[in-house]
Amino acid sequence: MLATQPEFNTDSWPVLTTYDQDHLLRIALPLGGIGTGTVSLGGRGNLRDWELANRPAKGFIPTASGVAPCFVLAAQAEGAPPVTRLLEGPLDASEYEGASGSPVPNHGLPRFRQCSFAAAYPFGQVRLADPDVPLIVRLEAYNPLIPGDAEHSSLPFVQLRYVLHNPTGQPVSAAIAAVLPNFIGADGTAAMSEARANRNTYRQEGDLAGLFLTSDGVPCDAPAWGTLALAVVSPDTVTHRTAWRKVGWGAALLDFWEDFTADGRLDERAAEGTDAPVGSLAVQVEVPPGETRALTFLLAWHFPNRCTWTPAAPSDGSPADSNESRTCGTCGCGDSKPANPDYIGNHYTTRFRDAWDVITTVTPQLPELEAETLTFVNAFLAGDLPHAVREAALFNLSSLRSQTCFRTPDGHFYGWEGCGDKQGCCYGSCTHVWNYEQATAFLFGDLARTMREVEFGHATDARGLMSFRVHLPVERAQEFARAAADGQMGCIMKMYRDWQLSGDEMLLRDLWPHVRRSLEFCWIPGGWDADRDGVMEGCQHNTMDVEYFGPNPQMGIWYLGALRAAEEMAIHLGETAFAAECRDLFMRGSAWLDAHLFNGEYYEHQIWPPERDTDGRPLIAEGLLVGMGTRQLGAPEYQLGAGCLVDQLVGQFMAHVCGLGYLVDPSHVSSTLTSILKYNRRQGFEGHFNCMRSYVLGDESALLMASYPRERPANPFPYFTEVMTGFEYTAAVGMLYEGMTAEGLACIGDIRDRYDGRKRSPFDEAECGHHYARAMASWAAVLALTGFHYSAVTQTLTFAARPGRHFWSNGAAWGTCLIELAGDTRSVTLTVLHGTLPLRRLELSGWGAVETDGVPLAAGETRRLTLQP
Repeated sequence: MLATQPEFNTDSWPVLTTYDQDHLLRIALPLGGIGTGTVSLGGRGNLRDWELANRPAKGFIPTASGVAPCFVLAAQAEGAPPVTRLLEGPLDASEYEGASGSPVPNHGLPRFRQCSFAAAYPFGQVRLADPDVPLIVRLEAYNPLIPGDAEHSSLPFVQLRYVLHNPTGQPVSAAIAAVLPNFIGADGTAAMSEARANRNTYRQEGDLAGLFLTSDGVPCDAPAWGTLALAVVSPDTVTHRTAWRKVGWGAALLDFWEDFTADGRLDERAAEGTDAPVGSLAVQVEVPPGETRALTFLLAWHFPNRCTWTPAAPSDGSPADSNESRTCGTCGCGDSKPANPDYIGNHYTTRFRDAWDVITTVTPQLPELEAETLTFVNAFLAGDLPHAVREAALFNLSSLRSQTCFRTPDGHFYGWEGCGDKQGCCYGSCTHVWNYEQATAFLFGDLARTMREVEFGHATDARGLMSFRVHLPVERAQEFARAAADGQMGCIMKMYRDWQLSGDEMLLRDLWPHVRRSLEFCWIPGGWDADRDGVMEGCQHNTMDVEYFGPNPQMGIWYLGALRAAEEMAIHLGETAFAAECRDLFMRGSAWLDAHLFNGEYYEHQIWPPERDTDGRPLIAEGLLVGMGTRQLGAPEYQLGAGCLVDQLVGQFMAHVCGLGYLVDPSHVSSTLTSILKYNRRQGFEGHFNCMRSYVLGDESALLMASYPRERPANPFPYFTEVMTGFEYTAAVGMLYEGMTAEGLACIGDIRDRYDGRKRSPFDEAECGHHYARAMASWAAVLALTGFHYSAVTQTLTFAARPGRHFWSNGAAWGTCLIELAGDTRSVTLTVLHGTLPLRRLELSGWGAVETDGVPLAAGETRRLTLQP
């Protein structure tokens, strides 16, 4: 079971969840900035999954001369023999056996016997202890994460601080050695043999001493070409090696170990033609009895050559390569963009010359970056949210920093759906997946708005068809030329949400013609709502990767939400006739869905084969049939039918987030969520048949994608027997919005119980790939429980009326809100911790409101307001 252990000093860093030694195996906490790639902190203190070179690389741990990246402690108490240990906990028994013994890197090095892990993302801590070692060690590892500050949250470095505590009565002489092979050229698919003529250079600059890792042999236009840097901050005594001996049979590791153990220092070795030389730094420190000393290391990287996820087709008409990055044909390390049309680059590498420049730039900012990140995490954890909600919301933010996400040099934000082990999974900022997540908009609103710019300003064609997968470079955005019904409607709702949160009038006016056209696209001949009755009946490709035919709740309610969002935007822009048309379609469509799809318990899908023209051809508009579903249009397969779908109310979920009210009968919403609990929640999967992927097993609990308490199609949509967390969050958050608090929390608790460190990583909720974007729907639970809503357009801030302490964020500013009950009044203490909050009105839902003086609240300001019913 998870444990709460007082050994972690929560006075310095916050702790949300602690994992005991039995729950460490799967932990991998991504360390790195938004769009920069990451290296992950493993549960025992190891660095794993080196995903820095523009692609996912699960399981990749660069190894040369018999060693992988690591840190080693040498310690000697006065009058006692010296002891040397790898700064990692013990291996799990499952890691003992391989073809040649244990397959784990550095398996033969002595380790600490006791280990535990604590996290409050982005902070990860590892505690190491051993009766034979005179020091207790705590590793503190993080990368800055500051909502509303995308630039400082997109830095390509990791801070690793080793805190050494001496519990003995004797002084202890200690040293830590950092070891890093120069793996430039290897990216997790390319082997270490692709590292060619790499070299390490020792540098000392001010309070920094470290190694700069470069390559003279890897082509400078390759995605795996770049630079690395390893440094120690404010060192006492530093020695180094730029290379290890080039000898075989483990002698290089033996030479290092004995050299370091002898006196806590390192002697230089000649590179001797090694293509992947191992660099090492050793830092010495004295730790008096009962006292603590800390050594801070920085790891930085700079890999500029990101290539598009969809390489252009060759000019001779032959098929294009798969949607992996590939080597560029022109050098990507200069100041100009390479001629290769598949090159897109990275935003973060435009800000720094190389990895050493990263180190020297961030070092003076380290105290401030850590303090601001601590302010965010502490404020979030201080809110009155249940543990599972805090963990689901906070830990899933790690997906923003994984290789799922990246930024192009112009600052635009893009994402795969998730990460495969070695390449991105399902390219194109897929609209029907990214519709679900709420973290980006509420924490980094400027990044979210760049996605709207791409979706409407680049990916929507003259007809109003939005390519639900964006080809890159952005000039190719419309090449996919296929529309997803849920994806396109959700983007309209997201446009409304992001305009409301930001008050960005220029964004709305610039994109509105494309937004309006994307809604009118529903009404084209052969379209989703060709008869313009407010109900989608046409060929509806969707997030189940098939086309639905006929009216169904999932697409239908998304459509209702898009109509409401468009109505509100049209009213604001003075297009009253169009707003009235949207209102009319919404009213008629909502009534029809309630009358014809609600079966008394939940909403069903009526399967209607497409109509045909006089020549017998299906009336399906170009771009709607993606071709991943049925081939029998007369009797379509892969349909939902009468199933109880886990996210049939996803459009309503989004409407609540946007403050658009109910889209269908509120009593039907409540009944539907009760039915999802009744029919879809399984507590124990030992007897469950699943013909697809398994994300839940054994005695675990979860919400099924769909259940069939009534009639089931012979061949339903592909994923009906599966479980996927993003969909579960949608249903659970819907329950929270409906006041079904205990039920919603139970469903969120089911998810987090599965990601317990022993079975799965707490920082990797997978669907079609690791770090799946849809799982960031979990942030909406924060909105639902606090009742938070903000409109920068009217400068109105809303919370639920119940007393408590809340964290709030609108994508640019964030802070805390304390609501207290005093007789017939409620007092609200509003604090801004970052950014500026324009505010003219504060509302407590169902209680009352108060007008303010209209003066914006700046960071560091607090305002106390009193409301009466």
